[in-house]
Amino acid sequence: METEQVKCLIIGSGPAGYTAAIYAGRANLSPVLYAGLQPGGQLTTTTEVENFPGYPSGIGGPELMEDLRKQAERFGTDIRYGVAMSADLSASPYKVTMDDGKVIEAKTVIIATGATAKYLGLDDEKKYAGMGVSACATCDGFFYRNRVVAVVGGGDTACEEASYLSGLASKVYMIVRKPFLRASKVMQQRVFGNPKIEVLFEHNAVGLYGENGVEGVHLVKRMGEADEQRYDLPIDGFFLGIGHRPNSDIFKPWLDTDEIGYILTEPGTPCTKVPGVFAAGDVADPHYRQAITAAASGCMAAIEAERYLLS
Repeated sequence: METEQVKCLIIGSGPAGYTAAIYAGRANLSPVLYAGLQPGGQLTTTTEVENFPGYPSGIGGPELMEDLRKQAERFGTDIRYGVAMSADLSASPYKVTMDDGKVIEAKTVIIATGATAKYLGLDDEKKYAGMGVSACATCDGFFYRNRVVAVVGGGDTACEEASYLSGLASKVYMIVRKPFLRASKVMQQRVFGNPKIEVLFEHNAVGLYGENGVEGVHLVKRMGEADEQRYDLPIDGFFLGIGHRPNSDIFKPWLDTDEIGYILTEPGTPCTKVPGVFAAGDVADPHYRQAITAAASGCMAAIEAERYLLS
């Protein structure tokens, strides 16, 4: 089994991973970054990014991540394509086994593996990705000003997305499978008190339609019941509000996580309970999930890694 010793191992290549690499490289930590299953992270599926500082005219998600990758390489980051399969964080140097069987022994580890948005599993979600389907209202809501959108889900996430979108869109439908909302009382009150939001209880989205983008959703009311109804609802945007799954499974034996799987860090820092192991970006952020906050936490993680190595 081939092994390699490094000062700083970065796992993940979204804004958090690449920013950590930029700072670690400038600190002469000779970082090694493994890009993971989705090089560039979730932003590579976003057509237009308008809220990342420094791009006044906006920039495509893939282009933004390519810029960050080049900047990380400029400062000496060794960027590799591969996926972390297992980890042993019981003692330093920490050991991470990659999908090619290679074991990386690292003095510091920055976990920037992100979170994966949950989808319904419809073929049309892939067909219309970036063309009316989104899993982030804060990222993409701006494109639906004065238009009609739908949010799938009945929990806090869906209610938050619907409330946010109501400030932009002309109409927001919430598509809810159950005859009730699972969200907290305060979120329910916010939704029910909003004249722009209409909740469609006992509805399932079974498909989408449109020529050059989403133009509507195929709905089934009371699916499987004697009074089942099928109809089409015209919409311009289809938002998933059923949550995210942090990509933290291989680290759970060693690190504390919340009930969903987000890695817990010391408040205001990227420091985990294991010295020299840091978590940055969406894998440790259930609240904001923005490129700029992920980048900021990647910066913090690299600075903490440098301080740890100097201590």
